[in-house]
Order: sequence, then C-alpha cells, then structure tokens
Amino acid sequence: MSGTLPPLPDLPDLPDLATPDAEVAVPAPAPGAGNWAGAATATWADGAVHLTYRVRRPLTEGRGVTTVVARSRDGVRFETVAEVHRDAFGAESFERPVLLQRPDGGWRLYLSCATPGSKHWWIEALDADTLEGLPDGTRTVVLDGDAATAVKDPVVVLDTEGRWHAWICEHPLDVPGHEDRMSTSYATSADGLAWERQGTVLAPEPGGWDSRGTRVTAVLSLDPLVALYDGRARAEDNWHETTGLARGTDPAAGPASPLAADRDVPVQRSAHSDGALRYVTAVPLPDGSTRFYVERARPDGAHDLVTVLQPAG
Repeated sequence: MSGTLPPLPDLPDLPDLATPDAEVAVPAPAPGAGNWAGAATATWADGAVHLTYRVRRPLTEGRGVTTVVARSRDGVRFETVAEVHRDAFGAESFERPVLLQRPDGGWRLYLSCATPGSKHWWIEALDADTLEGLPDGTRTVVLDGDAATAVKDPVVVLDTEGRWHAWICEHPLDVPGHEDRMSTSYATSADGLAWERQGTVLAPEPGGWDSRGTRVTAVLSLDPLVALYDGRARAEDNWHETTGLARGTDPAAGPASPLAADRDVPVQRSAHSDGALRYVTAVPLPDGSTRFYVERARPDGAHDLVTVLQPAG
C-alpha cells in the first residue's frame, strides 16, 4: 500500500532475527519439512512471559493439530500450562493463536480454525478465569468470514484506554487455486468479542517482494503505528513467508488506519532451507528490553520457534 511514510518513532533498530545466536524456545515436533513449531504470540503478565503457539505436522500427517499455552520466567525455557486440540472445535487445522490477559484478570485465547474440506477459516475465542481453564472455557465465534473471505492469524491489542484493536489476515476465496493470496484488515471492538471491520490496511504491492501477500504479525507501536508483517511474492512461497516492516498513523486517527511498507528496512529471512522467517511477536519487558519470538526455518526444512532479546535503549 503506497503513501507518504510518517517519521519512525523513537524505537531501537530491529534485531537480527536470523542470527545464529537466537535461542530455541520451542523446537519443531520432528525433523523435516512441514514439522513446525511457531505462529506464536506472547504477552507479559504476573512476572512471566506467557506464550501461545501452534504445533504443525506435514499435510499428510494432520497439519496444525494443537495450540499450546506455556509460561516462562526467563522467556526461553517454557512449561506447558494448557493445550487445545483442533478436534474439539471441529477444525481441520489450527494456525496462529493469540493469548492475552483481560482487564478483569481472566484470560482469552483466540484460535484460527480451518473449515474442513474447504479453504475457509474462522476465528474463535476461549475465555476462562485461569490459563489452566482455557481448554474448557467459554467459546465465542468472533470473526467467521464468509463465502468469499477466510479470516485467520489475528494480532489483537488492548490499549491503555480500553480500546480493542485487531489486524486480521484475509484470504480471498473467489479464484479457485489462488486462495493463498492475503492482505490485512483492521477492526475495532469494545469488548474483544464483537468486532467491526474498518477496512483493508495493508495490501500486496505489485512487483514487490510482498506482491502475493501481506499479513501483519506484530504491532510495535500504536502512535504512530509501526508493525512487522509477513510477505511473499509467489504462491509457491506459501508457508515460507519472510518479515518486513510497515508504518502508519495512530489507529484512533482514522477509520482504516492504513499502513505503508517501509522499503528502506531490509527484509529478514532465514538462511536455511525454505527461508521462512515469519509470525514475529514482540514482548516489551519491565526492564525496557524487548523479547522477540519468530518461527524460523532450519537446515532440514523444519521450523523452530526461536527468540532474540533486544536490550533496553
């Protein structure tokens, strides 16, 4: 999406997410292509990093089978707290989940669910008083898409004023065989359950490295809006996206809060196998540092969930 870029806020340079020094937080479930741990989101609460991610197997072995909720005091070594299975939702696969603590202290887990026998996806929420109670929590379909659009992989932010924001990956279903195309819409909500779509905010740019798809994965700042996003140029690169940066205005400043890709910031990709470096999530920590998590390809084609710590300042 073209447009004049606002000044970059006072944020430190992005870390090198492809660095060999990255630590493995969650290893792939098995060696080889299609075995992936990732599509994670993380949040800081109650003195710990709380992480949710999906475990995926190859297409022939079940795709995204579970969503895991885990906790860590150091941000690297995680203990599993809860696990949700796709069968409980009648889903063919899971993709990116979102975990956050509600203002009342309870927890909400958003799940990306694939409709069996189709290319359609919907987003459902689980609410519970505790993390351990999430698998049996209250279920709400929050975004169901329609016959023309699949919705998945949200980024959800609750701001200091109590406003809920969501950036949602949308896949058009109008052309059979081309459902991998993707863009990002923006929605608002008073409670995080009933959402109002405001419009498309990040779309593929013809001729660019992201000409086939653009999916916001992390919001680093709201005012001005700074986001990381997944992109790819070809259908063949589906599931192997790489990471770029986009900027915009405060979502409160306009109904659709458009983003523009920052072409001056290098695209980050893994040096191994399919090059995937995708689904970045960032957690600001109390000491001023930021811990990044990203799904990253390794030499055998599997994807690990790795983490990089960016020091304060």
